[in-house]
Amino acid sequence: MYIVSDEIQRDENIAISEDTKEIIFSSPENENIINWLLQHGFHESFIEDIKSEEQSIVYEESENFKFMVFKYFRRSEEHPLFYEEFNIIFIITENKLFFLSKNRDIIQRVVARFRKRYRRGDSIPYVTYTLIDILIDATMHIIDLIDSRLEVIEDEIFAEQVDEHDIQKSLYFARRSLNRISKVSVQEFDVINKLYNHYPTAVRKKLKYEFIDLKEHLSFLINESKAYLERTGYLQNLLMGFMSNKMNQTMQRLTGITLIFLPLTFIVGNYGMNFKYMPELEWKYGYFAVWAVNILIAIILFIYLRKKKWI
Repeated sequence: MYIVSDEIQRDENIAISEDTKEIIFSSPENENIINWLLQHGFHESFIEDIKSEEQSIVYEESENFKFMVFKYFRRSEEHPLFYEEFNIIFIITENKLFFLSKNRDIIQRVVARFRKRYRRGDSIPYVTYTLIDILIDATMHIIDLIDSRLEVIEDEIFAEQVDEHDIQKSLYFARRSLNRISKVSVQEFDVINKLYNHYPTAVRKKLKYEFIDLKEHLSFLINESKAYLERTGYLQNLLMGFMSNKMNQTMQRLTGITLIFLPLTFIVGNYGMNFKYMPELEWKYGYFAVWAVNILIAIILFIYLRKKKWI
C-alpha cells in the first residue's frame, strides 16, 4: 500500500489518519481500508462492487463519498495486440482519495507516473484529475502501439512470404482490443461529465481546462479506436483479396499447363486406338514426326501463354 501526503510512503500496515489529506494506493481486498470505509459511512452495498472485476464503469455519489470505476488496459500474454482490462476504483472523500486495484503491477506503474506529477498542496479534485489523466494517457499509448503494429501488418501482407494465419490472428485481437477501448472510452466520458458536474462551482471553475483536456483525450480515443477498427477491416479485406489473387494466379498457371498438354493428349490418344490400318505406323520416321509435332505444339502454346502472362 502506498500513502501520499507530503511524501510517498510504502507499507502494508500504514495507518490511515483522520483529518490529514491522503492519497492511498492499495488493493480493494485490504481489510484496513474496508474497515475504515465502513466506519466512515461508506455504503456496504459498494463493498462487493469494489472487489468484483466484473463491475462495470460507474459513478455513484453519497453524502460523504464519490465512488467511480474506471478501466486500465494491460497487454495480455496471449497475444501482443490483445489488451485485458482491469478495474480501477476511485473512492473520494473531502480529504481522502483511495485508488484501488487488484493488480500490484498497475499500482506500481500508476504510482511511478503519479510521483513525477504530484506537488505538495495539490487538492483532492486536482489529484483526481491527475490520476484519471494518467489512466487515459496509458490507453492512448496502447492506441499508438496498435497503429504501429497495423502498419507492420500492412507491409507483411505485400511481402513475398505471407503468414496468413498469423496476420488474421493479429487482426482479430486488434479488433477485440480496439472495440473494447472504444466502448470503455464512451462510458468513461460519461463518468467524467458526472464527476465534473457534481463538483462545487468554485472547483469547476478552477479545473475547467483540466477536465476539457480529459474530454478531448477521450474523444480522441473514441475516434481513433473507431478509425483503427475500420482499418483492421480494410486490412482483412486486403489480405483476403491478396490471397485470392495469389490463388487465381496459381489456378491460371495450372490452367496454362493443362492447355499445353491438352492437344498432346489428343494426339497420343489417337495412337492409342486399335485400328488395323494406320499408315504412320509403317513409315520409318513416323515416331520421330509425332515427337516433333508434340514438341512444336508445346513450344507454340508456351510462348503464347507466356505473352498472355498465364505462366
